[in-house]
Amino acid sequence: MKNKLLSKTLLFILLNVNCYYAFAQDFTINGIVKQNGEVAASAAITLNPANRTTSVNERGYFEFKGVAAGSYELVIKYIGAKEYHENIKVYKDITLNISLSNADSKLLNEVSVNDSSQRMASGNLRQVEGTAIYAGKKTEVINVGNLNVNLATNNTRQIYSRVAGINIIEYDGGGLQLGIGGRGLNPSRVSNFNTRQNGYDISADALGYPESYYTPPAEALERIEIIRGAASLQYGTQFGGLINFQLKKGPANKAFEFTSRQTAGSFGFFNTFNSVGGTVKKLNYYAYYQYKRGDGWRPNSHFDQHGAYIHLDYQLTPKLKVTGEYTFMNYLAQLAGGLTDADFAVDPSQSVRSRNWFKVNWNLANITFDYQLNQSTKINWRTYNLRGGREALGILNYIDRPDPGGPRDLLDDTFKNYGSELRLLHQYKLAGKQVSTFLLGARVYKGLTLRNQGNADDGSGPTFNYTGDFPSGSGYRFPGTNVALFTENIFQLTEKWSVTPGARFEYISTKADGYYTVRSSPYDDFYYIQRPEHKTNNRSFVFFGLGTSYKPVNGMEVYANISQNYRSVNFNDIRVINPNARVDSLLTDEKGYTADAGIRGTIGEWMRYDLSVFYLKYNRRIGSVNTKSPDGLETYRLRKNIGDSRNIGFESLIEADILKAVTQGASKYRLSIYTNFALIDARYINSLDASVHKDNLVEFVPPVLFRTGLSFGNERFDITYQFSHVGKQYSDATNAEFSPRAIDGIVPAYQVMDLSASYTWRWFKLSGSVNNLANKKYFTRRADGYPGPGILPSDPRGYYLTLQFKY
Repeated sequence: MKNKLLSKTLLFILLNVNCYYAFAQDFTINGIVKQNGEVAASAAITLNPANRTTSVNERGYFEFKGVAAGSYELVIKYIGAKEYHENIKVYKDITLNISLSNADSKLLNEVSVNDSSQRMASGNLRQVEGTAIYAGKKTEVINVGNLNVNLATNNTRQIYSRVAGINIIEYDGGGLQLGIGGRGLNPSRVSNFNTRQNGYDISADALGYPESYYTPPAEALERIEIIRGAASLQYGTQFGGLINFQLKKGPANKAFEFTSRQTAGSFGFFNTFNSVGGTVKKLNYYAYYQYKRGDGWRPNSHFDQHGAYIHLDYQLTPKLKVTGEYTFMNYLAQLAGGLTDADFAVDPSQSVRSRNWFKVNWNLANITFDYQLNQSTKINWRTYNLRGGREALGILNYIDRPDPGGPRDLLDDTFKNYGSELRLLHQYKLAGKQVSTFLLGARVYKGLTLRNQGNADDGSGPTFNYTGDFPSGSGYRFPGTNVALFTENIFQLTEKWSVTPGARFEYISTKADGYYTVRSSPYDDFYYIQRPEHKTNNRSFVFFGLGTSYKPVNGMEVYANISQNYRSVNFNDIRVINPNARVDSLLTDEKGYTADAGIRGTIGEWMRYDLSVFYLKYNRRIGSVNTKSPDGLETYRLRKNIGDSRNIGFESLIEADILKAVTQGASKYRLSIYTNFALIDARYINSLDASVHKDNLVEFVPPVLFRTGLSFGNERFDITYQFSHVGKQYSDATNAEFSPRAIDGIVPAYQVMDLSASYTWRWFKLSGSVNNLANKKYFTRRADGYPGPGILPSDPRGYYLTLQFKY
């Protein structure tokens, strides 16, 4: 009897204690919000009657902390979706997976990779992403986190293996610089793309010197977005289009995450990459620090690099988010220089230059405001500032001559750039049925490049100082101003068919203010004479584009577009003293257009494909031709308007998981295969120079590009093989086969194989790779200046091992 009474008493106390804690303590409501399988970023969420608000972050995650027990209503509002209501009884922590329904009519049916297991390494951008429109455009996405490649060395050949028609220059074994070009455009330092990070410019000077000396580390990347020539309307007028590096953010469901990656490899390579990130209430943060060094496989090839980045975004209100970012990078590299064809044939590992150095310093800050005006309208305003510089020191004369000793040449640039871009995206119903999208944007950019060139000391170390009272070559200020207005509109004519016209107005002003020097005498007894130079070039124009998209069945899209392109001549390139190259002072701007047509889509959840053709028309194309000096004593490459060219090509990418197809998704393993194939015929159709004949092949254009790979594994392990073939290409417009100075001639076809493997156990991941598996001897570039001149041999077989700890 006593035992029963005691049991009832304890049970009564336990129930009352549990009820007390159930109603006295605070709980958490969190979850993921999606629409059509995609995260509903920036969706506004209200918890009634507590009248608490928040918004969905970029990962689709939201959270309410400190919620008292009771009954609530969750209300979600999102552009293009029906307003969502759900009643919730809170007596414990609650996690929700919410799928929003489309508004009365479907909002922009989208073709994207429907891969719930997140295994596809490639994809396409949706028709609307944030405050950007991509409907009817050729777009490509590299999901870096799904790649089994050598991330520590930024191995371009592996990372961009699924991007069709990309030609690659391999600058160094450490991945310090990126060199890619698409559809027959010069790959040098990504100069034919508008290059951005998280949506803002990272190149040296978007107007005067659009080359990129800073490359985000692949270990910090979430994905890489590439939009081809039709990007000219929203991102500038360049022929190549846009490449945008989207960096990681802190995880949405953790307050703290720490990742540390340590890599060691051949040729003295070492890389340490360490990052932290997380979400604390309304603040998301992510930061990394990286250090890498290497000795290179050739003498005189040592490098050291430091890099850091911090991202902070804070949800001030349910409608307003503020993001601040800062990027730092610097490196010092010794340059082994180029080789002649004969030297390369005998021993590509040799170096005949020991006094060449290169130094880069990059500081990039950005602040972004995202405001959700209402359910149909949002605004994005980003402003950035670049303070950077690069210094090149060494001997630039012909590589078939020995280093003459004496003073070296020093070229230093300082970049001071500001840019601000405002975008408004509004969605509305056309004729009361389909949801259409309107975009309006404005950009203001002001750049300043300070460039000096002259004699430096006669030593062999990295002493970046001029000798004498002033730079003996030249000293210039190159200010530039750009104001642009752009608009696009997706007219969703039917549920399956949309048409997207667009226009862009550009005002460009470039100036040159400085001096160049000439010698008073060709003999040893001479002095320098300064000659002042002042130039101004103002121009404005309007460009147009048109795209269309048709989706005959679910999972398939037929698309086409055409867009005008423009590339301005800048004074930055004109006054450079280089015995191998000179520039025609009468250079004029380049104009043309790009057209695409293709079909893309998915088959089930196991295959995606993108097959397309393109036509690129380039008027008054700028290139280099061999030219003799008036006295006939010197031969050099003259950069000038060569003529009109046209590039016609076919590009294809097919990626599939064979085991997923065979087992209908039941297999725990995957066997993925991809094939990337491109054919390009690029020729001059009208010549402005006697040495460039009609039907000459355009330089830097391999006619065949083929990359394929095979990957087998599961969630724990993965092994990947990749094969690359790049066809023969020419380094100048005259199609010279050979020159004794090695700056002109063919770049022979080459084939390279790579092998990578990884294994994950709890918090640890062990990765290894063998680059250039067959140890092929090849090169991708003939340089006429830094870091050459001459043939720049590519790396032989190299071994790399990475240990990652993630908690």
